[in-house]
Amino acid sequence: MKKKEILKWAETKGLLKSENSLKQFLKLSEEVGELANAMINNNKLETIDAIGDIVVVLTILSNQLELDIDECTEVAYNVIKNRTGKMVNGSFIKD
Repeated sequence: MKKKEILKWAETKGLLKSENSLKQFLKLSEEVGELANAMINNNKLETIDAIGDIVVVLTILSNQLELDIDECTEVAYNVIKNRTGKMVNGSFIKD
């Protein structure tokens, strides 16, 4: 991930202020909607763009909340890495 470049860009745009975190969350919701639309339309290029946008928005949001995106990802991974379960109708159901 290009976290440093994302945060440098965000800083130049004035996006890293903590008081903007709610607006950044709303932007995340918008980007998730764009991802859903791209997937529904089976548009691979738009799907790639939407996933990238989501990563950028989450990187900025985590910084606004004084969190590190890499640490957040590691914490989440450590929770799931040993999880067991099974696939049911395309969804993973944990034990």
